[in-house]
Amino acid sequence: MPTKRNYKREYRKFHSSTAAKKDRASRNKVRRAALKSGAVRKGDGKDIDHRNGNPRDNRKSNLRVVSRKRNRSKK
Repeated sequence: MPTKRNYKREYRKFHSSTAAKKDRASRNKVRRAALKSGAVRKGDGKDIDHRNGNPRDNRKSNLRVVSRKRNRSKK
């Protein structure tokens, strides 16, 4: 039987770190800009993909709109 995840510990260790907060804020900023420009719509099942995997690199050449499935399956 697999061990239960300790979500509080995960949050304290990673999600609340300064780097994780900055990455999340950068991803949210790009999503808001794409909503405003009409590239994506709320509930459309699309994500903004950072081609090089760096969420703080928000150059237009590094961004593209892809399906949620395709973006989240990237490794």
